[in-house]
Amino acid sequence: MTRVDDAFAAQPRTRFLPPGARRSAGLDMPLSIGHGQTNSQPSTVREMLRLLDVRPGMSVLDVGAGSGWTTALLGELTGPEGTVLGTEIVPALVELGAAHLSGAGVPWARIVEADPGVLGAPDEAPFDRVLVSAMARTLPLDLVAQLAPGGVMVAPVHGTMLRVVRRMPPRDDPAEARVTEHGGYRFVPLITP
Repeated sequence: MTRVDDAFAAQPRTRFLPPGARRSAGLDMPLSIGHGQTNSQPSTVREMLRLLDVRPGMSVLDVGAGSGWTTALLGELTGPEGTVLGTEIVPALVELGAAHLSGAGVPWARIVEADPGVLGAPDEAPFDRVLVSAMARTLPLDLVAQLAPGGVMVAPVHGTMLRVVRRMPPRDDPAEARVTEHGGYRFVPLITP
């Protein structure tokens, strides 16, 4: 088993779904968590985490934390030596996600309400990894700028999953990041400032 498989086993999707959706937790499809948001399908989450390549001890930002599942999975991957910060724009989902996360056994992971007009958490940057679980129209350079040099972001942009690696100094301009494409996906839209 891979580390991602171990994280999935430790943090079953069922725990992070509304009661009415739990019977469908084993289906490989997005499921509604209310407020026009979804819990992404497991195969998509698995691929995003594989591309992200989170290692123990890393600092990770989870943009669009929703019900807390990806934040908990990232917490498993960083281990207690790391930190995970989930941000969510919908206040009711912040409350739901935080409640789910409180019982997940990963106290080094937390979910906060996103600041209006701010993408990510620039005050807590830099991050070794950034996971974005909502579709951006263009590459969110504000989030690339929050990566540490050599850091990795995985984000769906205009229908394509991108893996973005921030260059090391002296070529440290976020617009100079190395970007690779990894297939077509659909997500709820990313609300940007």
